[in-house]
Amino acid sequence: MAQTLDIVFAMPHPDDLEITCGGTIAKLVKLGHRVGMVHLTDGEPTPRGTPETRAKELAAAAEILGVAHVEVLGLPNRELMDGPEARYRVATVLRRYRPKIVVGMWGRTPGASPDHYQAHLIVEAARFYSQLTKWDDRFDNTTPHRIDWHWYRPTGFTAEPGIFHSTFVVDISDVYEQKLAAIACYESQFNEARLERVLHRIRAHDAEDGGRAGFEYGELFALPHPVGIHDPVKHFTELRRNATSAYAPQKPAEE
Repeated sequence: MAQTLDIVFAMPHPDDLEITCGGTIAKLVKLGHRVGMVHLTDGEPTPRGTPETRAKELAAAAEILGVAHVEVLGLPNRELMDGPEARYRVATVLRRYRPKIVVGMWGRTPGASPDHYQAHLIVEAARFYSQLTKWDDRFDNTTPHRIDWHWYRPTGFTAEPGIFHSTFVVDISDVYEQKLAAIACYESQFNEARLERVLHRIRAHDAEDGGRAGFEYGELFALPHPVGIHDPVKHFTELRRNATSAYAPQKPAEE
């Protein structure tokens, strides 16, 4: 039986996870959690890559981030579509590794690959399929598993602005160089000039998300429902100790 994972990140192409969630993946590993990365496709064909090259690059990136498990499902790149077979494949991984949390991309990206939105739908449905009984034959005879939380990762190039019940920002400042190094593993996709442009945009986006929560760099996630808090005074007091938000009262200057 496979070892369980605490959290699984699942997106369509190798480099999607590293670009959008690489800091959080590295941070959770550093905190001692068992993290899995699932690439729904191998990302090929592309103008500059090959399946063999992409496999080496994603393995190198996963090693830098330190994850317990990385997997490529082999669904069709460029033709990725939400449907029963894709849902079964992702749900089988979730049933096999039994995470508490699954993380997927959010939103339509008409200026980029339509695979992104299809993956959003697939992961959303697979989380539900993971818990279904009397259907084990569709999931390689794995047993049902209920996943507590689904996190969405909004991107900066979706068609619509996101309106969510809840959002939160993960402080990735102390692992930020790991994120950048993992992205740089994809040499087939990013030559030197393109990598410089991409990293510039990523740094700006992560600095904005982090800065609003009082961090140097951060990654923002969203939830499909509100989050309950038992003691809001304690919760927000502890947050205040750990970060100084640009929107919170500032500490007085030392004499």
